[in-house]
Amino acid sequence: MASKVAPPDFTRQKHNRLLVEAAVALNENRLHDAEPILRAHLKEDPFDVAAIRMMAELAVRIGRLKDAEALLRRAVELSPHFLTARSNLATVLYKQNRPADAVAELNVLITLDPENAANSNLKAAALGRIGEYDEALDLYAKVLETHSGQPKIWMSYGHLLKTVGQQEPCIAAYRRALAIAPALGEVWWSLANLKTVAFDADDVSQMQAALKTPALSSEDRFHLHFALGKAAEDAKQIDESFAQYDTGNRLRAAELGYDPGETTSHVAAAKALFTQSFFEARASNGCAASDPIFVLGLPRAGSTLIEQILASHSAVEGTMELPDIPALFATLGDEAEWPTRLSALSADELRAMGETYLHRTQVQRKTGKQHFIDKLPNNWAHIGLIHLILPNAKIVDVRRHPLGCCFSNFKQHFARGQAFTYGLESIGLYYGDYVDHMRHMDGALPGRIHRVIYEQMVDDTEAQVRALLSYLGLPFEAACLRFWENDRAVRTASSEQVRRPIFRDGADQWKLFEAYLEPLKAVLSPVLENWTL
Repeated sequence: MASKVAPPDFTRQKHNRLLVEAAVALNENRLHDAEPILRAHLKEDPFDVAAIRMMAELAVRIGRLKDAEALLRRAVELSPHFLTARSNLATVLYKQNRPADAVAELNVLITLDPENAANSNLKAAALGRIGEYDEALDLYAKVLETHSGQPKIWMSYGHLLKTVGQQEPCIAAYRRALAIAPALGEVWWSLANLKTVAFDADDVSQMQAALKTPALSSEDRFHLHFALGKAAEDAKQIDESFAQYDTGNRLRAAELGYDPGETTSHVAAAKALFTQSFFEARASNGCAASDPIFVLGLPRAGSTLIEQILASHSAVEGTMELPDIPALFATLGDEAEWPTRLSALSADELRAMGETYLHRTQVQRKTGKQHFIDKLPNNWAHIGLIHLILPNAKIVDVRRHPLGCCFSNFKQHFARGQAFTYGLESIGLYYGDYVDHMRHMDGALPGRIHRVIYEQMVDDTEAQVRALLSYLGLPFEAACLRFWENDRAVRTASSEQVRRPIFRDGADQWKLFEAYLEPLKAVLSPVLENWTL
């Protein structure tokens, strides 16, 4: 008797075909096609971890990182050895500025898959974000023993070496990356961004040749233009320098699509909500801790210098630009919701938010000092929230001449955020909104905010440092005047500049480009005369 042949599993074949279709759509970035296929599939088979992971990838693509995290946790719960899903989860946690959580997942991954260099590379980057620099450097060195041909690992290694002040090894790591991948634009910009490397004619020729590379990515292209702008500026070729900066900014602005009206609307909502009477009615609310010192303002205004000065005091620990205040603000909803939701918070809820901030930032505190610095410049937009949840925290507004500050931002490419900096008009409008907001907060919270004018700090450092420490309630310490001797890690574009004594040369650098700054002057006209107030 002939044996029976099992009938084909048509349902499984259909499911597999649909998953292939979804994968192709994701590959081609046709998210509107992939989503309904995956939703329908998961409705029929909610335990298909491959489909769950693909839905998470779709969520990442549209910026819904929380949704992606939930999906990936479900996939890992169903299949603990699904390494791709766990690796995606670690990446999503890292993108949400939760490096400690990412490290926890990466530890599991590295145990399960010790030869995967990508996981070790991400772990090293995450360790760097939480200040575990020695462990991160050791991990990079170990990875590069077996993956020395990976230019992006050399680049990441170079970034960390820059942070801890090892400039020569940093430059060597960047040069090693370029020897492998001469068109890797981010590395050329990273060299330029050290502010201490002078490109020679061969470097410029290599960058110009890289721009002609077939299928060069947009990311590589705009990085190369920014680096060429710096090379031309150093050579006093002002016309060429501005042309390169302008091209790089236009390319980046086209990708980011920043709308200046969003910042203006946020400031208007804050001014309407945060009145003196609003704060007086909540005077006894919030967490009483006085640990944080918020150093804020615009990027490139001198906040890293102020941080370095303060971190040279025996009672103050420098950390980095912390993402935690914006993350807490985001829990209040979108721009239409947050004023209502914030005004409805009870005293207990405001105190809990302050305690949450302290808990989240604890991972950055390594020394046990009385105070720590959060120097995320964009926190100027959240001063009202900061005061409500941490009424005893100190707030230092660092301000620089509008034209100098704005142009310095224009020629700076930022690794993350700061979408407003990629156009002279947009950054001028942003500066105006910032000044408008700060003036309002000065009226609503009299004496609450201490202002440091960068140019005054350069011209009379000791007097300005004494005034700053007096505001903070700290005794004067001479070490604050020798801040460049502090060997702490610095994670911003000014890292090399604050490892030298104060110098004035850069303060007026914008004047070389003044002929190109008429669009900036036009939008700054309301604040140019009284920008220090």
